[in-house]
Amino acid sequence: MFSTTKSSATLFSLHRAASTTAESASSKPKLFNLVSVKESRSPVYKGLGLINPHRSLSVSCSSRSEQNGSSHKSSIQGSEAFLRGVLESMQSVYLNRNPTAKAILELVHSAENNPLCYDHLAFRTFGVTGYGIDSMASFFLDYGYTRREELRFPAKKLRALWFSPPADSQDGGGSGIKGPLPRIFISELIVDQMSPQTQEIIKKYIASSGNGNQYAALASSLGLLTWEKPSYSEFQQLASESEYAAWTLVNGHALNHVTISAHRLKTELRDIKNLNRFIEESGFRLNSEGGVLKVSPDGLLLQSSTVADSMPFQFSDGATESVPCSYIEFAERLVLPQYKNLPAIEVKEFHRRDGFEVGNADKIFESTSKDQLSRVG
Repeated sequence: MFSTTKSSATLFSLHRAASTTAESASSKPKLFNLVSVKESRSPVYKGLGLINPHRSLSVSCSSRSEQNGSSHKSSIQGSEAFLRGVLESMQSVYLNRNPTAKAILELVHSAENNPLCYDHLAFRTFGVTGYGIDSMASFFLDYGYTRREELRFPAKKLRALWFSPPADSQDGGGSGIKGPLPRIFISELIVDQMSPQTQEIIKKYIASSGNGNQYAALASSLGLLTWEKPSYSEFQQLASESEYAAWTLVNGHALNHVTISAHRLKTELRDIKNLNRFIEESGFRLNSEGGVLKVSPDGLLLQSSTVADSMPFQFSDGATESVPCSYIEFAERLVLPQYKNLPAIEVKEFHRRDGFEVGNADKIFESTSKDQLSRVG
């Protein structure tokens, strides 16, 4: 038994039913526990893959939970298996929709059986009437995550918060979602700063969702919108003012990206410059906004990302158009100055630069932009 909120209990019962269906389907063993994709009656997309909880990655990685030298006080409240099961379903939807992300994860793993640890998972939301950061954060807070710093992006009319995982989730082995729990990065569009026309469209769809904000994590794990499908003209209106808003309108609470922790890799790819070169030489495009490699002012947080995949979306007015989906990010966190003399074998995650950087994140957001998607070369 474990203690949950009412919304978490609902999420558990529905997720369990979906997982039971998935387990009954025939599947072949794959790196990321995906069952074969079947046609879905989802009003959003075709194809919904769910995880098989009895399979896991065979590689391992581990990390201590301390951040900046001090241990987090939080701990998982409830079943860790359930928390990880929900994350696996989110990941499964993400991988089924984004072939580039799946291919890169397979590629990096296959390079000398590299372990895959996630630095963070990211989500986008509408900051209005309970549909902002809190709608997704509540699930993670219920399971022991801790709220950390806020980041502001005035030009994009965005704000974000990140959340650190519970201390007792970082021990032992495992890879991907089975490994150390990732940080969570959740952003929101500051809707009341948008034009009246854009605000009206967003609020119209939020209203059609009813109490859908209570089920953001469930929607993400099932790959469904909680609001009605939009029209193409409304999508275009949002895209003309905020590509972030347009992305959120058609993708909802889906994972915006997962991030490979480069420094936890075991080969020369642990250097993000080598990793970037490896990715590009393998035929994948990286986000070039502000340069391929995004570096924090202190030089200790290095990030890069691919250009998002696209897929057909059938709008409510019958139009079928290509829309941006998600992408994959890479992050290398360097050792903090006070620990620079530690032997490499003794360096743990808490010895490294933590948190996020506005300048880096601002450029990473561009991975779903029209400029990057249409860029040649």
